[in-house]
Amino acid sequence: MKVLIADDHAIVRRGIMQVIKDEMPGTVLGEASRESEILERVTKEPWDVLVLDIGLPARSGLEVLRDVKTKKPNLPVLMLTVYGEEQYAQRAREYGASGYLTKDTAPNAICKAIKDVAAGRTVFTESS
Repeated sequence: MKVLIADDHAIVRRGIMQVIKDEMPGTVLGEASRESEILERVTKEPWDVLVLDIGLPARSGLEVLRDVKTKKPNLPVLMLTVYGEEQYAQRAREYGASGYLTKDTAPNAICKAIKDVAAGRTVFTESS
């Protein structure tokens, strides 16, 4: 499986990547920190899942999500953010996200969500 981690904070990207390495050995990982880099990597490389933050510096991750889904409509996108579901999850779903988790989610649950969205399932709570 190939997973692209898109977050503007290097320490967060590295932490997520380490969790995935520990829980999902053999996963090929990539990282991106800016909107242009995310779109370039998504367009030029095959990914099984994009893990995308909402709080990006120049544009919202939700706007980036719309662009990604225009270019790669079948790419599963898992939103992973500090913002609670009540704030953004419904909009993320409307824009084509396959799932929405907060960054306080347990590491094994994040990996399960990545596997779920890669398999075509969605990961949203009933309230979102």
